[in-house]
Amino acid sequence: MKASSFLTKEQQEQLRASIREAEKKTSGEIRIHIETKLAGDVLDRAAWIFKRIGMDKTADHNGVLFYVALGPRKFAIIGDKGINARAPEGFWNNISDVIRKNFLEGRFTEGLSEGILMAGTHLSEHFPYRKDDINELPDDISFGDPDKPGTV
Repeated sequence: MKASSFLTKEQQEQLRASIREAEKKTSGEIRIHIETKLAGDVLDRAAWIFKRIGMDKTADHNGVLFYVALGPRKFAIIGDKGINARAPEGFWNNISDVIRKNFLEGRFTEGLSEGILMAGTHLSEHFPYRKDDINELPDDISFGDPDKPGTV
């Protein structure tokens, strides 16, 4: 199955709604990227995608990427340097555990949605929402290799 057809329109909207809800609590920026295949290490690929889609360009360096590779059934959560400088060790572990449990039960959308909402709560401790906050990154889900058109 191709990444672009993995989620229904309703599931995509549910995930976008979760991102918007999470971002109401924090100045952090959250995105999802889904690919069909993975060549190499999941964390290395997620970090590359993070930079490639501009997540390292936020003012407070508080972007978070939920990266999923469907073929090998792997995922990663990547936070920018602003988060990593403030967050305690193991910051992402609980979120990863919740997502993993849901994925194993075949609850893909629910797992990502719950993880995103948890991230918003966690991020609010270090990056609370501000009245002057602007949405620096789109809430849309990205698919495929951003350097290879047609890989969605």
